[in-house]
Amino acid sequence: MPARAAAARSTDRFERKREAILDAATRILNRKGIKGLTLGDTAAAVDLSTTSVTYYFRRKDDLAAACITRGIETLTDIADQAVRAATPQERLHGFVTRYLDILKATEAGAAAPLPIITELRALTSPRREEVASAYGRLFRKARQIFDHPDLVWMSRGRRTARTRVVLEQVFWGGAWLSKYDPEDYPRIRDRLMDIFVNGLAVEGANWDPAPIDMDKLAGADGPARETFLLAATRLINRRGYRGASVDKISAELNVTKGSFYHHNEAKDDLVVTCFERSFEVMTRAQRLAMELPGDQWDKVSACAAALGEFQLSDHGPLLRTNALTALPEQIRKVMVEHSNRVSDRFASMISDGIAEGSLRPVDPFIASQMLNATLNACAELGYLVPDVRPKAAAAVFVKPLLMGIFRH
Repeated sequence: MPARAAAARSTDRFERKREAILDAATRILNRKGIKGLTLGDTAAAVDLSTTSVTYYFRRKDDLAAACITRGIETLTDIADQAVRAATPQERLHGFVTRYLDILKATEAGAAAPLPIITELRALTSPRREEVASAYGRLFRKARQIFDHPDLVWMSRGRRTARTRVVLEQVFWGGAWLSKYDPEDYPRIRDRLMDIFVNGLAVEGANWDPAPIDMDKLAGADGPARETFLLAATRLINRRGYRGASVDKISAELNVTKGSFYHHNEAKDDLVVTCFERSFEVMTRAQRLAMELPGDQWDKVSACAAALGEFQLSDHGPLLRTNALTALPEQIRKVMVEHSNRVSDRFASMISDGIAEGSLRPVDPFIASQMLNATLNACAELGYLVPDVRPKAAAAVFVKPLLMGIFRH
């Protein structure tokens, strides 16, 4: 065999084995987060020794970063193909279609699994910066969906916010698309696109959500507990579960590690308490909105607007759902069930609105998941659009989903 052919075959074997390792690691990453990903578990999944895996990836962070980067590059390729279409609607349709096609191919074993992209926060330097750079390329490419003469009224900040809404639906999709068979994906795409383009509001509805008091949303927890949970939430959102060490949380609060453990037996307990606080705020917003006068459009828009404002207020943000992957599976299951109750209540509010005619006839389950995803991503609005004010958060981030993402 000529030397060149032998070298090519060796390279092919190397790449096939590398891809198999990444496939296995991505599945573990999605199930357990970076905290639960190990070189040993990955090696066992592909019938290799841990030493053999280190030939490809020396450290766990190298492996996790490669998984996430590969997924980001797949989404960037999808976005690159989608933005070649003529109109914003056609571009978004192409992006959603290709994303669901990838998921369908993954189910059939014909494509690599996509990772939970938000796990990039948990990486350490320099891998975190490398993956963040790849994500920046994806974001800029996806933002081209909105580059069109018909949308010249849309400022750069508004295009950025709407791009984040679109991408969050992709990142969140893994949490609920498993409820459906892949052959249902074309129908799911049509329902997603209907909500993206037309929103939830009926023709002629006005965007004028009634205000809900932020202090009422925050609840009556003692100031010490609220301060503790808020500081921890902000740090976990910013650095991920892994990056929010006990030392960093204690330093943020200006307390000793001993004081931390006096209030929390372990970091998992703190994350659970932060999630419970976030779910309590969302439930409180739903209940306060349902007590308002008016129809269901008034109530849904008031609730969503209040939660968008809360994210940027002195009481916010809420804990981002990507922290779920770091929790032990049994605890995570309980938290997911709690999150689902919040989504189900949104679905009930939307169903009531459809019945009374104040909301469009959309799929209530999909609409509630899209709304939840948007509110979750709203925690990043201050970073994405630095000069945005809390009162404007709803108009910039929430209104596009409820009224139509291409509408003024």
